[in-house]
Amino acid sequence: MDCEKKAWLVLHLLLLTACYMQHCVAENSPQVPCFFIFGDDYSDNGNNNNLRTTAKANYSPYGIDFPNGPTGRTTNGETVADKIGKLLGLKNYIPPFANTTGSNILQGVNYASSSAGLLFTTGKLMGTNIDSEQQIANHKIIVDQIAIKLGGVINARKLLKKCVIYVETGSNDYLLNYLQPQLLSITGTLNAELFAQLLIDLYAVDGELMYQIGGRKFVAVGLGKIGCIPRIIASKNGSCDEELNKAASIFNQKLKALVDLFGIIHPDTKAIFINTTAITFDSSSGFTNFNTSCCPIKPDGYCIPDSKPCQNINEHLFYDGIHPTSAANDIIASRSYDSANNTEIAYPIDIKRLAKFNIGSS
Repeated sequence: MDCEKKAWLVLHLLLLTACYMQHCVAENSPQVPCFFIFGDDYSDNGNNNNLRTTAKANYSPYGIDFPNGPTGRTTNGETVADKIGKLLGLKNYIPPFANTTGSNILQGVNYASSSAGLLFTTGKLMGTNIDSEQQIANHKIIVDQIAIKLGGVINARKLLKKCVIYVETGSNDYLLNYLQPQLLSITGTLNAELFAQLLIDLYAVDGELMYQIGGRKFVAVGLGKIGCIPRIIASKNGSCDEELNKAASIFNQKLKALVDLFGIIHPDTKAIFINTTAITFDSSSGFTNFNTSCCPIKPDGYCIPDSKPCQNINEHLFYDGIHPTSAANDIIASRSYDSANNTEIAYPIDIKRLAKFNIGSS
């Protein structure tokens, strides 16, 4: 009898081990074959490093907690896009378009450029950047290379329809354009409603171009409370710019509506909207500082080169005058990836469910 009990116990343990191993393999295996990233300084991982611009972060104290040190990421460690890539099970960081030599472009490419926006003129006072139109042109170059590697356009499109396209842009159109109307003659004549619509119209064109290139799964990231970043708060004597927050909210509402419209126009796609303003940061998450930068900053909001950052980095929401710490990015990424069906954060589904979504034949 004891022998039978031991035999059943051993068998039970073996089954549990097998289930555990199968679960681990499933959790750690890539959920999508590739991940393409478009946007600005929140996602840039080196595309601006060799451009003639002050909008770059390839120097200390950026990257102080990143394995490779300063790389162009505007934070102390990983960006939100880096962390989402990991959550999707991708083994390596997605390479910047500026340096794909020796990289596996079949896993994806990062096209984001600091200070860039939807408008061509956005960020140009800081120097050269790669605006959204050029980022899509760069994506077309990569897709052509993928087609060659896979033996044709048909095989490339079979791959691309399974990939996630992550788009995070628009903040600079407000911070470096809407607030600086001398850059574009029509900007000064547009109210918040009309300016947001201008940006959404450009966003829609970009989405259509990405679709034509083969994109089928899209993540559209809304604007955060850009009126409450340290650089703005400092200029407002310690208060948020609520008018700027309201303008960003109008953009977000229109972007969410565009996600719905895009799905109607292209039923063979799945697009989602991420509302970062619905993500809470408080003391329960370990944060104690919400409105000042961790590093000493220049007038443009970037860290002073080789300056010494604060000791309690993970308690700060912001690393410099604009961009979050890696600790804050971790919360944004985890909530965006798995929002537990909270449509206030991820609409209509989160990134985890988008990755699993079956597009079907197209």
